[in-house]
Amino acid sequence: MRHLLRVSLIAALFASSAAWAQNASPVGTWKTIDDETGKPKALVRITEEQGVLTGRIEKLFRGPNEDQNPKCVKCEGARKDQPIIGLTILSGLKKEGDEYTGGEILDPAKGKTYKSKATLKDNGNMLEVRGYIGAPMFGRSQTWVREQ
Repeated sequence: MRHLLRVSLIAALFASSAAWAQNASPVGTWKTIDDETGKPKALVRITEEQGVLTGRIEKLFRGPNEDQNPKCVKCEGARKDQPIIGLTILSGLKKEGDEYTGGEILDPAKGKTYKSKATLKDNGNMLEVRGYIGAPMFGRSQTWVREQ
């Protein structure tokens, strides 16, 4: 009986540490929360390749009277008039200490690209994403919530 209890305890420890390790990275799907309205805007899937994070919009939360497949009409260059669903909005973030820095984030509503950084919060269940011009103090942050 003791042996079975020990094996169960060890298995539980491995399972909880695996879950923690998974949440220790921004890789996954995130619900973006508008910093002005507090409402969900989109689902963004963050992937990592060779230590660099990229985020793509997978779904938009739109009202019934809104265009369900809007295009990035204010974007410039190759992104101009591309569907927002499927658009890469986050790129170039690399881990530096407890943060992910050196990236860019696109605001499709304004068609503008900003420097960005991100920090995991709440045991990896929230991601604070900051877009800024020049220095991080000149920007705004959004909190994204990890989708389970």
